[in-house]
Amino acid sequence: MKIVFLDAKTIGDDIDLSEFDTLGEVVKYDFSAPEEVPARVVDADVIVLNKVEIGEASVGKAKNLKLVCVTATGTNNLDKEYLESRGIAWRNVAGYSTESVAQHTFAMLFYLYEKLRYYDDYVKEERYVEDRMFTHFEKRFCQISGKTWGIIGLGNIGRRVADIAKAFGCRIIYYSTSGKHDDPAYERVGFSELLKRSDILSVHAPLNENTKGLMNGAAFEQMKREAVFLNVGRGPIVVEEDLLVALEEHKIAAAGLDVLSAEPMSRENPLIRIKDSGRLLITPHIGWASVEARTSLMRIICGQIREFFAN
Repeated sequence: MKIVFLDAKTIGDDIDLSEFDTLGEVVKYDFSAPEEVPARVVDADVIVLNKVEIGEASVGKAKNLKLVCVTATGTNNLDKEYLESRGIAWRNVAGYSTESVAQHTFAMLFYLYEKLRYYDDYVKEERYVEDRMFTHFEKRFCQISGKTWGIIGLGNIGRRVADIAKAFGCRIIYYSTSGKHDDPAYERVGFSELLKRSDILSVHAPLNENTKGLMNGAAFEQMKREAVFLNVGRGPIVVEEDLLVALEEHKIAAAGLDVLSAEPMSRENPLIRIKDSGRLLITPHIGWASVEARTSLMRIICGQIREFFAN
């Protein structure tokens, strides 16, 4: 069989993909522009991709194509109706990055909560050298123990964050975006109550009609002025113009984002205006990308291909 990777760079050069060579001929492209895809997949049996759009325009001439593997959980880039009409199967991967995203959630929180950028700069700039006092606490910070941590989306990742936050001594409340989820281990509340009570609020929900634009100006207005907001779900859940206003007008204390409405970041993104790392931390969608998570992801994908052709 022939396996074609259309955007192998999205997996990273440091991940060993040699196991795929045991399955057949493997061709890897770092990236593929839409107009390049048809020729690259014309004789492929399997294509592996992350962000490439797959539909009639891209794979219409791929007569051997039997399986499309997405190296992610989301499959919005697949025209599933068309694939079904052709009898082409597709696979995605869920659960591979739970630990990685949960860890990144806390990394962002502590960076913001303990004002770590300020204190690191204070020492690096040698202001601590021969200071008058052994400690320096110009920027106040609090413990998270005893604080209320609100969670939007109590799926695998949200629940893992809740469990870790509970171990730190936080009170956990959550909001079900579908209205159907009920976890007896934690207190489920309405959206408005979640906003008003949360000292820390983190998003771990998928993007759908219930969540798009959920965190808008009206939502930020209801939050505590000392609250920290974290989004490791999907970028369009947040109205970025409204988050800018909330930060500039000190309606919330700080925000940490690992996802944006357009990725890579658009020059038109209003959040570019904020240069204060103590108020806003943006990471380039790396929460999922620990070595272990990416290794697990590709091991699962390889197993899916092997299983598909064994049946």
